[in-house]
Order: sequence, then structure tokens, then C-alpha cells
Amino acid sequence: MRRWRPATLPALLLVAACGGVRLEDRTTAPVLPAAALEVVADVDYPPGNIAVSRTGRVFFSFHPGGDPPVAVAELVGGKPVPYPDQASQGRYQSVLALRIDGQGRLWALDYAHYGWGQPRLLAFDLDSGALVHEYDFPSEVAGLLSMVNDFQVDPAGEKIYIAESNPIRQKPALIVYDIASQTSRRLLERHASVRAKDYILETPDRRMLVFGLFPLRIGVDSIALDKRGEWLYYGPVSGDRLHRIATRDLNDTALGDDALGARVEDFGPKPLSDGLSMDVEDNVYLTDPEHGAILALGPDRSLRTLVKDPRLRWPDGLSFGPDGWLYVTCSALQHVLFVRTAHMRAHAPYQIFRFKPGPAGVPGQ
Repeated sequence: MRRWRPATLPALLLVAACGGVRLEDRTTAPVLPAAALEVVADVDYPPGNIAVSRTGRVFFSFHPGGDPPVAVAELVGGKPVPYPDQASQGRYQSVLALRIDGQGRLWALDYAHYGWGQPRLLAFDLDSGALVHEYDFPSEVAGLLSMVNDFQVDPAGEKIYIAESNPIRQKPALIVYDIASQTSRRLLERHASVRAKDYILETPDRRMLVFGLFPLRIGVDSIALDKRGEWLYYGPVSGDRLHRIATRDLNDTALGDDALGARVEDFGPKPLSDGLSMDVEDNVYLTDPEHGAILALGPDRSLRTLVKDPRLRWPDGLSFGPDGWLYVTCSALQHVLFVRTAHMRAHAPYQIFRFKPGPAGVPGQ
């Protein structure tokens, strides 16, 4: 999510001109005290997503909506350092999502100003910082007004599953990318499981309205993969249900969209969520930007609130690190989207937190 370009205004008004309702507060008494949240870093610009390596290296994007001077950074001594270096920042357009795979690569997904530029995937070798993979999405997969928003890499480092939110045209979809063949497929476009519902996002500070008039409605964004790479969990930001689909079905090129759609499972309830992650016990962790909380949806398909605190200003990206730590960026989008730069700066610094939810997860995911 980013400040809208003027050329997108007519399309945005067309799809956003509708009402909306509030989703009930699905948080409960938190399992953990607020003191469980540990500040990892204070930064001058809103962070976007985060990926933490097995050795504890912390990488994150600065949210493109804040027009940051640096797109991707590594925390070194508690301070952000451009990654892999300052010269490489010009390669990025609008990087939001980051992941680290089991092969020691940092992946960056660039939505390129909603497809006004060239949406692409980049991968860097963690040891050397060298660019080792680059893929430009064809226009039929991620074209003008698209938003390749978030993704997951399978454990074998062979497939990447992407949430294309499409907030302007309201035609969201999933994308499957095959790393070896460098081919991508657009799937489940406008299926009920990926579409935004008619909910209004509202934080304690602000109701999220486009230009102060229309509810911000975001399709599929939240996305997580289990440790075996067998099930992909996903849902729209503006949605009250989490769905899942077997990756073997997503990778079956013989299945058309109707047949594939029939394989989608309604997994359970969720808040209006942004980032997702999973632990090794198949708990799904969900951010709740409206209520400043992190929730868990267990294998029993029931929700519980892990931590809830006013400091969690729009909890956004999640990544497990080593030793059971779960890291969370707070992008505070209520102070970033559709506001003046001075307003955004006045609400700095912005935080990255971590806490221990209990079970461990896969670092970088």
C-alpha cells in the first residue's frame, strides 16, 4: 500500500465508491503481557516487511508508502544499513515483501508502483550480497495496476507463492512462480477466497478512507506456508476468513480455475489482517492492525490473542528468527497513507519488535 498516483484516481474511485461495515473485535485477553514485546529498533521511516536469518541477521524493507530514501536495509548495530549497499538501492522501485529461503537467499518482491514500472523478484546471496536471481513478471501475470504484495518460498527453494492484492482494479489473485524454469502463472483471480469484503479498516487513530471518502479495501495479502510446504494459507486484508489450499493443487497445471477453486478450504476466522507467519506446530500467526494485536489461529481452528499493545501501530510484517523469536514490523499506515509528509514525520520513530510466542518457527518466513 502506497500513496496513489494521480493517474490511478478514476479507477480507484470506480472500485472504492461503496460503503462498508466494521468487523467485530476478535481479540481476547492476551496470553502474554505487553512486557513480552522487546524493541529491536526505532527507525525514522515506517518499516514494511521483515526477514530474519538463522544466524539472527535482520533484514527489512522501508514501506514504499513512506517514500523512504532507502528501500531495503539490514540492521547492523541496531541501525539500518542499505542492503546490499547504497548503490543497489536504485535497482528497487517499490519493494515491500522480503523472505529468506532455506538455500541462503534473501528474496525481495517489487510491486513497481502498482505496475507502472516493472514488477519483479530479486534474490541475493546472504553470504556475498550478490544478486543471484532476477525475474520480470509478464504483463498478463502482474501488469498495470497490479500489486504483488507478499509471498512465501517453499522449503526446497523451487516455488514461490505470491499474493497479488490488486487494490485498484479489485481483481486479486494468487501467483505461482517456478524458480528453475522462470515461469509464472496467475491463479484464482477474483475467487471469493482472495477478494476483499465490504469491511472498513479503522484503527484507534483513524478510519482508513481513501481521500477521506471511500473505505480502503485490500484483497489477498496475508499469506503463509507450513513448514513442509504442503499447505498455503491466505486471505484478504479486508476479509474475515482465512483459507488454505494444498500446494500440490496449485502446482497442478492441469487444473483450471474452477477445478482449482473447488480445492480451496475455508480454514477459520481471522481479523482484518496484514502479515502472517507459521510455527512448526502449524499455528498461524496473524497481525491485527485495527486493534494493535498479534493473534494465533491453531490447528483446532480457534483464535487466541497472544499480545495486544497500543505500541503495535499497524503490525505489518512477521518473520521468525532463531531461538523462537517472532519479529514484527509496525508500519503505522494510519499515519502514512493519504496524509501529508509532515504528519508521517511527526509520528516517528517507527518500531520493529520481537517476542517469543512459544513454539519456534522457520527463520526467514
